Amino acid sequence: MQRRTTLGTALSVLAVIALAWGSTARAQQNTAPKIAVTDLAYAQRVSEYFMVGNYQRSSQMSVQGSGSHSMFGGSGQHSMQASEQASGSYVAGRYSYIEQRELGGYTNAIKGAILQGTYFRLVQGKGFDAGQPQPSKAEQVLNQVQGGKMATPQAQPQVTDVIARIKKGEFHDADYVLFGVVSSIDFTDALSPLQGTTSATHQYGLQLLADFSLIDTKTYEIKAAFPAQGQGNDTKILSNRGDIAPPNRAKVMHETSLSLAQHMYLQLVTQLGYTDAHLARGVRPPVYQQGVPMQGSQPIPVAQPQPPEQVLILK
Repeated sequence: MQRRTTLGTALSVLAVIALAWGSTARAQQNTAPKIAVTDLAYAQRVSEYFMVGNYQRSSQMSVQGSGSHSMFGGSGQHSMQASEQASGSYVAGRYSYIEQRELGGYTNAIKGAILQGTYFRLVQGKGFDAGQPQPSKAEQVLNQVQGGKMATPQAQPQVTDVIARIKKGEFHDADYVLFGVVSSIDFTDALSPLQGTTSATHQYGLQLLADFSLIDTKTYEIKAAFPAQGQGNDTKILSNRGDIAPPNRAKVMHETSLSLAQHMYLQLVTQLGYTDAHLARGVRPPVYQQGVPMQGSQPIPVAQPQPPEQVLILK
């Protein structure tokens, strides 16, 4: 009877602790700040060829002639007319400009890492608004040729100006914005022969470097700032050096997303512990299961290297 009472008391205490912990977790989650994660901002220089025509030309010519001849003399009538018109305005050339856009294929893993490893609430912000379409270079030159005045390009919003985007209301319901800018993106594609054999390795990879900032939408204070790197690769062993096997690009992008999210998360939670104690309390304590760090009930995303895939091409 004594053992049953002790066991019942222990179970009651555990139930109370679990209930209190659950209430604390729910209260912490309800009061946790809202964070919007932007797609990675990306700007690249684009060059294109343009051509302006508007050239006209016309020509007209008329010749008439008549006459009669006899032993006493002769008479004749001749006529000739000519006309020509021409106009020009033909311009061709090449010009370059900066194209601004967002990469949306690498942020879902980042959002997942924040959801699994923190109590923060994620909200969806608006996509980048590039403004009204600009007149093309050909249209600008044509207006200058025809009217003597070139069309003035309109000032376009900058994808990297996160403060202007916050003021514009693109992250209306967010307390903080995790803003990322791609600083380097590099694809590699290499074929390396294996010495002493007729085989070769085909290596296809992607390396992505992004700069992140966690910004307070009310005060514009930077709570964290760091670079994060992601990479992925796909290696195939070809039976003959002249064989061709397409790389698994989806696998490469998947590995890059996971490794980028892992590096970003570790940098973020480390800096929050130094810069803001209130935000640091929103990080879930890590739980280890069989030596593997967990975020909540899920393991921290880690891109595991895959063994080379051997491709045999039968001829």
